[in-house]
Amino acid sequence: MNRVFRYDLTVPKDAEDQNGHVNNVEYLRWMQDAAMAHSASCGCTAATSAVGATWVVRTHKIEYLKPAFAGDCVAVVTWVSNFRRVLSLRKYKIIRPADRALLAEGETDWVFVDVRKGTLKSIPKDVKACFDLLPEDQEDALSPS
Repeated sequence: MNRVFRYDLTVPKDAEDQNGHVNNVEYLRWMQDAAMAHSASCGCTAATSAVGATWVVRTHKIEYLKPAFAGDCVAVVTWVSNFRRVLSLRKYKIIRPADRALLAEGETDWVFVDVRKGTLKSIPKDVKACFDLLPEDQEDALSPS
């Protein structure tokens, strides 16, 4: 099981805004796409569905550091940082591998919700077991590459 998941993409022209660089909302889209791909790849999506639950975003935080442009190859590196009773913190680094530039960093607090009731639900051990948490003291070792 990998602690860190890498989601690669090429920036489309329509991701640029009137300022000539990638629009802020695209970074958020990439973060969500990377989280969904990571969840599916390790069985969390299936485990979540099996218990009648879903993940819902509580908060997003993004710090934009450098611009990206149409045609850039970008890597979204993501990992699960922790689990609490009904919450899970996922973190991200968005990198342009060609010049090793760190474009943005972010995090999302995901809430575990019972689909039928629409209420918060404790995260079961089977769902937590899908991820190998990356301790905070190891995050700095994730350098752009």
